[in-house]
Amino acid sequence: MTISKQFTYSLTGLSDPQLQAMLTAGAEVRRCYRLLQKNETYGNIVREILRDQGTFTRFNHYPTGDVHDRDTHSQYFYHAHRGLDGENGHFHTFLRAKGMPDNVSPAPYTGNVEWPEGDDALSHIIAISMDPRGYPIGLFSTNRWVTGETFYNAEHVVQMLDRFEMDLLYPSWPVNIWITSTMRLFRPQIEWLLRLRDQTISDWALAHPDKDVYEDRELEITSEITVDVDQQIQRIETELAKRNSTGIA
Repeated sequence: MTISKQFTYSLTGLSDPQLQAMLTAGAEVRRCYRLLQKNETYGNIVREILRDQGTFTRFNHYPTGDVHDRDTHSQYFYHAHRGLDGENGHFHTFLRAKGMPDNVSPAPYTGNVEWPEGDDALSHIIAISMDPRGYPIGLFSTNRWVTGETFYNAEHVVQMLDRFEMDLLYPSWPVNIWITSTMRLFRPQIEWLLRLRDQTISDWALAHPDKDVYEDRELEITSEITVDVDQQIQRIETELAKRNSTGIA
């Protein structure tokens, strides 16, 4: 099952510094595109992350072994399996235990499945759906079983967003900068999706009291929306321009 709703978050609720941070992230996203487009062979994000990885096989993680920043404890991989029209594959992003704020803790769980604990604990943040041209076309959240994460409630995952940063050369500096910046550019959407994820899981649990909601294979995608980099940047610029013209800070 896939949960898809219209994104209703308004940028008017964000401060000028928050909007400026998103705008800066958008500029970084575009800079990564520009740099990659100078290479005729690996000219976009998707081709770059699959460089030298052999045959692109469904469900395999790319690059092999995932990408793990051992300073920030951020992690991601790219793969494909959904078979959706217009989607080449998607990135899954995570934060591991050592990178998390001290005040976060896993969601209550009374089921029988063992969740990763201690230093092995990790939280899935968001997935980024990519088209064959190497551009993001959607964001989505998943049920716990999909990634085998240690499930954290949305408000705790929101606290982790500032901690996610891929500050590495491997496997590709532009891809690492891009994925970090993309998550900052679309932060309002990500927060909204995480909260909708929790609501979806809560509603599902009430409707299926005989099942372990976190392990129910009938519930896979818990929230999903489409995104567009240029439209997001334009929205931010329009909101900032409106504030400047009216003197609103």
